[in-house]
Amino acid sequence: MGIQNDRVRFNVGGKIFETTATTLAVAGRNSFFGAMFDENWNFQTENSHEFFIDRNPNCFSILLDLLRTGELCIPSNIPEKLLYREAQFYGLLDHVRAAKWGPFDGNQVQFSQAVMGQAPGDGTAIRAGPDGGCCVAHGSIVHVYDWMLQELPPINLDYQRVNDIGWIDAETVVAATSERLGRGRGGAALFGVATGELTHRFQVTHEDQVKSYTAGALSFSTDYKIFSSCKGRSNEYGIGVWDQITGQQIDFYYEPIGWSLGDADRLQWLDNTNCLLVATLFPRKDNCYISLLDFREKNMVWSWSDIGAPTTDERRVRDAIAMEESSSICVVNEYEDLGFMDLRSSSGSVRWCSRSRLMKGKMPDEPCYPKLALYDGQLFSSMNDSISVFSGPDWVLTSRLRRSYGGSICDFSIGGDRLFALHSEENVFDIWEAPPPPVT
Repeated sequence: MGIQNDRVRFNVGGKIFETTATTLAVAGRNSFFGAMFDENWNFQTENSHEFFIDRNPNCFSILLDLLRTGELCIPSNIPEKLLYREAQFYGLLDHVRAAKWGPFDGNQVQFSQAVMGQAPGDGTAIRAGPDGGCCVAHGSIVHVYDWMLQELPPINLDYQRVNDIGWIDAETVVAATSERLGRGRGGAALFGVATGELTHRFQVTHEDQVKSYTAGALSFSTDYKIFSSCKGRSNEYGIGVWDQITGQQIDFYYEPIGWSLGDADRLQWLDNTNCLLVATLFPRKDNCYISLLDFREKNMVWSWSDIGAPTTDERRVRDAIAMEESSSICVVNEYEDLGFMDLRSSSGSVRWCSRSRLMKGKMPDEPCYPKLALYDGQLFSSMNDSISVFSGPDWVLTSRLRRSYGGSICDFSIGGDRLFALHSEENVFDIWEAPPPPVT
């Protein structure tokens, strides 16, 4: 930096502050203060040594101290949402979040708050957003919350049931919906987060004709592709692929005879193997189907099904997730037993490991079946009203996240520094956060 120790004066809402260019540079290039430096990080002082900002001086003082020390101290008389709004204006939300919460660790997270949903009926899905917010699907409505957990305009799908949702970026979400009987429509579409308005529909074409379809599970690749399970009225059963940038359909994997791709419960893109995990699970179908699809050669490079196997209720797969580092797939049954399958083996047998039998014989009348998530080297599994955390190479149960309010967990999602758990019975979602790092 060229002029590191030049003093800089700010008049914020009538209150004078003095700091240095070195402190302001901590804010980063994309902040409000980044524009005050040239490309070589020389502070631009030719115009003025005092800058007037018509904003809240009390919040400015807190944020300036954060840049100086890396610590966030919020006085009791300052509402947190007011500070977050000011941090957003200055482009300092990332600094606030880094000071407020440590790295996400399932064994260290603490319950933060519960948010009551706004729509009647059971929740369908919850997804953590890239900026710390989330979106929640209930029936034909998607409710979107920003990082301050203020609700944005809802996305109304005109009575089409939402089957899955996902974030393209902080400004855009994708909703996968069912066709309405006798009305068509359905499918997958893009919506703006700030407005809740439709911006693009993803079409499926077959023999040069646009077809209506039901979109199910969603997944996204790092090279900007969107995948969705599709169920049409003729041959449009399989996995559709669209370009995130252009919105155009670029591929379609048609469902092989004897398999079930169009009804998939989970899709997961695997970066290292360039394949898509597709899992269609009981009770959606009488049997379970799990496969890896290679779109380059249109091959099913690995597959497993329990067809013909002496399957008992205790061995019914309820969810599946691929773990690329260990070349395996983890599955879970309704008693939270974990099972593992080796992707390097064609035998397709499940090695079951009993982790918890707390639910044995105690399933509620209307259960929410277990869901799995893999995040930052830890495995998470929901079961009734709690989420279990498994750690280490042997996936040992190391902690359990549980609250008594809200009933069974129907879905959960982890993003950045937060875990969101959606309860079905009371239409509420919980937020778990990593505690702040210790002051040194």
